This record gives sequence, C-alpha cells and structure tokens, in this order.
Amino acid sequence: MTSNTTDLKISISEPRSWARRLTITVPGERVQHERRALARSYARRIKLPGFRQGKVPPGVVERKFGPAIEQEAVEKVVGEAYREALERERLEPITQGEVENLNYSNGSDLVFEVEFEIRPVIELSRIGGFQIERERAEVTDEDVERTVEMLREQQATWHPIEDETPVDGDRVDIEITPEAEGAKPRRYQIVLGQGQALPPVEEAVRTLRPGEERDFVLLLPDPEAEDEDATREERVRIRLREAQRPELPALDDEFARSLGDFDDLDTLRARIREDLEREADEDAERGVRQRLLDQIIEANPFDVPDSMVHQYVRQIVGAPEGADPERLAQAWEMARPVAERALRRSMVIERIAEMEGLHATSAEVDDRVEAIAERQGRPVGEVWAQLQKSGQLARLEEQITEDKVFEYLKAQSTIV
Repeated sequence: MTSNTTDLKISISEPRSWARRLTITVPGERVQHERRALARSYARRIKLPGFRQGKVPPGVVERKFGPAIEQEAVEKVVGEAYREALERERLEPITQGEVENLNYSNGSDLVFEVEFEIRPVIELSRIGGFQIERERAEVTDEDVERTVEMLREQQATWHPIEDETPVDGDRVDIEITPEAEGAKPRRYQIVLGQGQALPPVEEAVRTLRPGEERDFVLLLPDPEAEDEDATREERVRIRLREAQRPELPALDDEFARSLGDFDDLDTLRARIREDLEREADEDAERGVRQRLLDQIIEANPFDVPDSMVHQYVRQIVGAPEGADPERLAQAWEMARPVAERALRRSMVIERIAEMEGLHATSAEVDDRVEAIAERQGRPVGEVWAQLQKSGQLARLEEQITEDKVFEYLKAQSTIV
C-alpha cells in the first residue's frame, strides 16, 4: 500500500499482524532546504578568527562544518518525516520506531525504513453462542468447622516446651549449618506439619529436644539436576534453639464474642457460612468469566505484540541485580504464557467495551464511590480523594467496565 502526501512517498508493509514497516521517501530538495537553514544558523552563532560574529561567509561555514550540518539536517528531516507519516497514516506505535536502511547522497532523495509495533485491532467475529458450565463448590458443615479451627489457631497462646521433642503443630526456632567450610548457620522459624520446610528437615527436627544439635545426612532436591525429582545427599548440622506448643482457646460463646460482634458460637458459625457462600459464588463467577474468555479467544485467535509481552513479564519477574542469567531466562520463559493469557484477556475485554459502548460512565463511577463511602461510613469527597491519590479510581472504572462487559457476554451465551 502506497500513500502520496504533498512531498512524501510512504509505503507500508506488515511483517506481522501487530507490526508495521514504513518505507519513506523524502524529496532531496527538502533535505537541502533544511541544510541551508542550518548553515545560516551556524553562520549566526559561530565565531571564527578574522570574521565578526554573524558575518562568516557561507562557503567558509560549508568547508568547516559541512559534514556536521548534513548529518544534523538528515536527522531532523528523518524525524519530521516519520512523525508526519504516522499522523497521515493514522498509526499509533507502542514501541520506539527503529530507523533502518537510510540512503541519501547530496542531491538525491532521502529514503529510509522504520519498523515499529502497534496495538492490534482485534477482529471478534464470534462473541456468543457458547455453552458455559457454572461450577460452584458446595459449602459444608466441615468447611465451617475448619474455618472455626483456623480462627482458634490464630488466637492460640504459645508455651515453651523443654524436655520433649516437638510434634506437628509446634512452632520451632532452628539453625541449619551446611557442612561446607566457612558456612554460616541460617536461622528459620517454622510450624511443623504445615509444609513450611522440606520433609527431611522436619523429620530431623522432630528428633531433637530444645537446646540440642546434631549432624544429619539429608536427602534433598538437587537444584543443579535437569530431572525435577533428582535428589542428593547433604550433610548439615541442625540446632533446635526453641520449641513452643499452642494452647487453643475453648470453643465456646466467649471465644465467639472475642472475635467481634457475635452473640454466641452459633452466630459466629452463621457468619462464617455466609462468608464462605459468598466466596463460593465469587469463585463460580470467576470461573464462568474465564471460560467465556477462553471460548472467545479460541474462536477469534490473535497474536500479542512482543513488546507488550516483554513489558508484562518484566513486571512479573523483574530483573534482580546479581540474578543468575540462565535461571532468569528460564523464569522469563515460564512467565511468557501467563503474560500472553493475561494480555489477551484484557485486550478482548477492552475491544468488546469499544464495540458495544460498555465503558464505565462518570455517573456509574460516582455511584460506586458513594456506595464505598456509605459502607465505610466516611464522606464521599474523602473517599474519592483517597481513591484518586492511590490510583485506585482508574482501577474502579476498569472494574465497572469489566462487569458490564461480562454481563453482556453472559447474555449472549448459555450459562448452565
């Protein structure tokens, strides 16, 4: 595709669906015009022996600064032509354009290429007619009692043990020293039986009394092996500095009242069940939304620009100083599918909001802020200012838009 402007020739190719390469031809006269303007500017500014400032002849300026003037003129013309081409072709890059294959000689046209990525325009030919299953977990009495026990554990009083070995549920303070020469002890605090340490380490700790230490040969995962299940023997010294055992509060009405505005244990259980039911509903809704998006993306496949994936992965993984390059590359590779999935999700939601006019309105944002203020018992203006300062106001607008999009999508499909 070629577009003729007043004095530019612009040819556009698509190396990838989300990339554009422009071949731009600028008439030589435009470069020469810029060069003459720069030469006059140089003549006004420079000082040379034997000439008053601003009176240096053009020929002298050309002989002394010709190459620098030409380079500056070409760079300026390339920048202006690139911006003009983007505006006239209505292109909005999401990456910095890379200028390549620049070709210019005095008196000829200036030709260069520039490649960049754009935010892809997604064509969604099918967004409905799917059958989606709503999977909701049943809340049982056992779930309620499990939560009650977790609350008891959180309110536990810890007492030291001395003349016995620790058991599951006990909190231990340990030091582990590798056998290597010069190795320093590393200190950990864990609760046994909760998977906070490797099983061989916990087994060793269960043989010690507080204050004891002993050498052990542990069979631990081998981080250098390609096989994930590979192990190797490591000799370490483990010292049990201290061990504590929890004393749980009595399961009675007084315990319930200590947690908040609950008259008795039955009231607490009822509130827990209500919360668990709400969480189950929210999990089921998230599942429906995810399956809807999966179906839409499968029916309308599209690529995600590399630059967007790279930026997203950088946010997830980062680039820690001193990190092993090989392991960092592995982490980036593992994060890439997650990034692509998340980006496709957000791009589909945004595209449907554009197509169907479902973006959040100012009135809807106002209503949501008022609801938050009423729930928190605070002035609306105060809540609004806080949300805006923390950057949460934009996220609130995104949530409203997302909710509207999914209500629309659910109406286009069958939810079983």
